[in-house]
Amino acid sequence: MRRVRPGVAAARGSTGETGSTVSRTAGPAPSRTAGPAPAPARAPGEERALTSVAAGERYLAQEGAESKGEQPVDLPRLWHVTLSVSGEQAPLKEVRRALEQLAHDHPFLLTSRYAGDHAEIRYWEEARDLHDAAAVALRLWGEHRQTAGLPPWEIVGLEVIDRQTYHQRIAEGYGPAPATPVGVHPY
Repeated sequence: MRRVRPGVAAARGSTGETGSTVSRTAGPAPSRTAGPAPAPARAPGEERALTSVAAGERYLAQEGAESKGEQPVDLPRLWHVTLSVSGEQAPLKEVRRALEQLAHDHPFLLTSRYAGDHAEIRYWEEARDLHDAAAVALRLWGEHRQTAGLPPWEIVGLEVIDRQTYHQRIAEGYGPAPATPVGVHPY
């Protein structure tokens, strides 16, 4: 059995093999029918890049099923993510510029608050489940560190909640305040 870490999606219909189809019996190789192309060959242990899941026809089908009282299938949902990072003191102008670049690179970023030694990033992530949303969030800072010029800080906090919980907290007057104003701001 092939194990896949959270957030690393296997190609639909994948058997875990890379490259061409392999026959497990001594008989003739099974014929391939139209379907997804095989995943490109990767070195052992090499991971695929994590990306947000785009909503499409399946998401619309889920909404239709829910309105008819049917059980929804395993489709992407929205998750509110709060990522906290901290580390050595860095110049405020550089931190602000780096967070603005991160917001440009990651367009779903709602708001960032920062100081010279810590920052908080809040955004919506679309993922199948909490594990996938958390996996993407935990890789966000490291994957954008070089391209955005982010400080070499470590992740010190992560909160991932579903959309319903987020709105329930706001309605009850506790939890994170709505992300206003949107953008990059000092504490």
